[in-house]
Amino acid sequence: MNLDILFLFAIVNKTPGASSSAQNHSTVSEFILIGFSNFPQQLLPTFFLLYLLMYLFTLLGNLLIMVTVWREEHSLHTPMYLFLCALSTSEILFTVAVTPHMLVDMLSVHHSISFMACASQMFFSFTFGYTHSFLLMVMGYDRYVAICHPLRYSVLMSTHGCARLVSWSWAGGSAVGMMVTLIIFHLTFCGSNVIQHFFCHVFSLLKLACGDETSSLTVVVILVCVTALMGCLFLIVLSYIFIVAAILRIPSAEGRHKTFSTCVSHLTIVIVHYGFASIIYLRPKGPHSRESNMLMTTTYTVFTPFLSPIIFSLRNKELKNAMKKSFHRKFSPLSS
Repeated sequence: MNLDILFLFAIVNKTPGASSSAQNHSTVSEFILIGFSNFPQQLLPTFFLLYLLMYLFTLLGNLLIMVTVWREEHSLHTPMYLFLCALSTSEILFTVAVTPHMLVDMLSVHHSISFMACASQMFFSFTFGYTHSFLLMVMGYDRYVAICHPLRYSVLMSTHGCARLVSWSWAGGSAVGMMVTLIIFHLTFCGSNVIQHFFCHVFSLLKLACGDETSSLTVVVILVCVTALMGCLFLIVLSYIFIVAAILRIPSAEGRHKTFSTCVSHLTIVIVHYGFASIIYLRPKGPHSRESNMLMTTTYTVFTPFLSPIIFSLRNKELKNAMKKSFHRKFSPLSS
């Protein structure tokens, strides 16, 4: 999703050739996505079916969460579930931006993507990916206010305040997506147009760029993306430091368990979100094949969104009960 930018540290010191040499090549008008074309052909239908099922489950699971929250009368009309609906929306849109093109390329002999389509895919994947991170940060703030300042919760987390936080999250994600896309596609691409990935990956595109400004703009991209990303993580961690301190002051074990249970689903998503990305992008350098790197990336772009609705549905008792009630209301008249 949005932690691909950590790969950029690997090429900060690798300055491409001078702009004078770039003039000896024709400008790139489209890119070729290598994707899964190097995998054994007999494995591609299996990969296609697996990723298709995970993609459909991601869409249906998030839609089910959204429908359940909005159709429930009042019990789920709280800030936490408003943020959950916004999170599900960003999850769906991020998945739609990346996965369908990957699935088409798996069974296609043509792996080209136009310059504008590549720029659009990068913009939307960054926008929705960073919106996801901003919303996780907002949800951490919601849990902090609910546990550490319960008497002020209705004031601080009013309907207007929640709508403003969601709007700022989407605006922040859009700003990061627009900034990174403009920087990347401001560069000159010449020579090879082969992207060693299944989508328009920032690191892969920077390797294709040429010109004296590539190195300096790489640093700018790193500063923009890592600052936003690590800022979200820092504020989430800070929220949970205060939350844990408040929970430890609760005298009864039952009270501590009940209070902490309201944070479990959010905390689990944060751990999965950043944990998988850290395993993929911060693992030690070694003789990893391009195919293994490709499969590892799909765990973040496909598998993590697949887990999100499962975690919220199973770990959130109130949401799970609401889904059961909706299911019984839908089918109990038929059974009777």
